[in-house]
Order: sequence, then structure tokens, then C-alpha cells
Amino acid sequence: MPNTFTFLFDAVLSEPSSLANVYCASGHNSPPEECYQVSFPRLELVFKGNYENAIEDSTGRILHTNLKAGDALFIPANAWNKPNWQQECSVLSLLFGKSQLGFSLVSKHANDEGFYDVIKHSVPRHPGSPVEHILSALTALNYQETSDNTVTLKALILALVGASKTLVDRPKLKVKNRSEELYKSICIYVQENFHKNITRDTVATRFNVSASHLSRVFRLEGHMRFADYISWVRLERAKFLLKNYPFKLDEISRRSGFQDPNYFCRVFKSKTGKTPTQYRLN
Repeated sequence: MPNTFTFLFDAVLSEPSSLANVYCASGHNSPPEECYQVSFPRLELVFKGNYENAIEDSTGRILHTNLKAGDALFIPANAWNKPNWQQECSVLSLLFGKSQLGFSLVSKHANDEGFYDVIKHSVPRHPGSPVEHILSALTALNYQETSDNTVTLKALILALVGASKTLVDRPKLKVKNRSEELYKSICIYVQENFHKNITRDTVATRFNVSASHLSRVFRLEGHMRFADYISWVRLERAKFLLKNYPFKLDEISRRSGFQDPNYFCRVFKSKTGKTPTQYRLN
């Protein structure tokens, strides 16, 4: 599996000129519903077809972009993008979590429901890796008001791809704990998809394991129930939305992945000691 991602990285790095356009998202204004907005940076590379997206640029304008093979989209932490999966495409997503770097290669046919091929992998974010510094530089450059930073953006994207490839290719110092690897991969998936109607059963199916095995993995590696982890991720997103956007409580609930606003308010009060309104005011 790592060889798949190494091959894709090599394809980009061996022909730097193949990196055509670099788009950057931001998050100044209220994001639309059903968009992707997570607490860690992401990079998306298009290898085939047309990848349509709505994004917000650094000036706050909403752009409808059509990324083609060779294009890249950088989404800083808490910025957003809203893909329109109607066209045929193959897209590699790099998810820069705090302790893990996740990879997701998805391919789909035009107008089909779902993807016909999904390949996932993750590796640890090693201390001393240049990834963190490159991400910081990309984020800072994205929010600068400059007339043209295309050359610098492309150089940083290529550097980020190279640093990510190094992490994939790094020899393992010990036999990897498969349970830990699965746990961290699922954590990244939940952090990216918390706003959807995901359950223990749907996530288990996504990772080709039984629901009972998924529960055992979370008890062993996370020392918590899987349901508690989903609830924690959703509550953290609700806190962020309460502090940063003027959404009504039913919309906060929905955007955080809670289907019932009353249940959301009860869980929020139980876990934080405050109602959502009190938390927002304080």
C-alpha cells in the first residue's frame, strides 16, 4: 500500500512542472453546510479528471473551482472546501493530524454514487520532520495580501510532497502495532467526517473490520468507547462554531453531527457544565 503513495509522490516530484495550479482555501466567513472543515491542514492533489470545489479565498470571496490533473488545493486548519463529486476524478488527500499523517486516494466515475476505489494509509508524524514548518509557511502565505505568490506556493507544495514522501519511505524501527495503526486511521477519518451520519457500524464497514473489533481497538488503544470518541470530536467542533460563528443552536447541532438539537444541548451541558448559550457568552 505505501508503494501506491510513493509512486504518486514520485510522479509529482520527478516532473515539478506538472504541478499546474495551486489553489488555497480560507475560512474568514461562515462556511456552507456539508462542507469539509477540520482542525488540521489538508492538501489535495488531482491525478485524473475534474475535481469541482467551492472554496473561500483569502479576501472572503466564494470561488467555484474546477481542479484538473496536476492541480493542488491547500486547506489550512479550520478553513473549508465543499467538493462536488459529479465528475470523474482521482484525488489524493493528505491529512496532517497532530500525530499522524493520513493518506486517502479516492477514484470515482461521473455521476456515480460513491467511489469505485478507495485506498487509505497513515504514518506517524515524526518529531523533527520539516512538515510542520512547511505547513506554517503555507498557512502564513495563504493569508498574506500579496499580488502574486504563485512561485512560492508551488515551491512549498513540492517541498510538502517531498517531506510527506520521506515519512512514507522511512524504514520502520519496529514492527507496527496493527491495532494502533487502525485506531489512528479511524481517528483521522472521524475527525474529517464527524458532520456526517457515521456510526460504529458504518465506520467498521469502511475499514473492513467487524463492529466488535472496532470497539475492542478503541478500548485498547484509546481507553474509551468509540461512541464517546465521536461525541468528543463533535463537541469540540461545536465549541469552535459557538466561539467563531453566529449560527443558531439547531444549526450548530447539525453542523457538528448531532441530529437532535435537544440531545446536543443535553450532552453539551453534561460534558462542559454549561449550556451552549452560556459557553458562547463566556
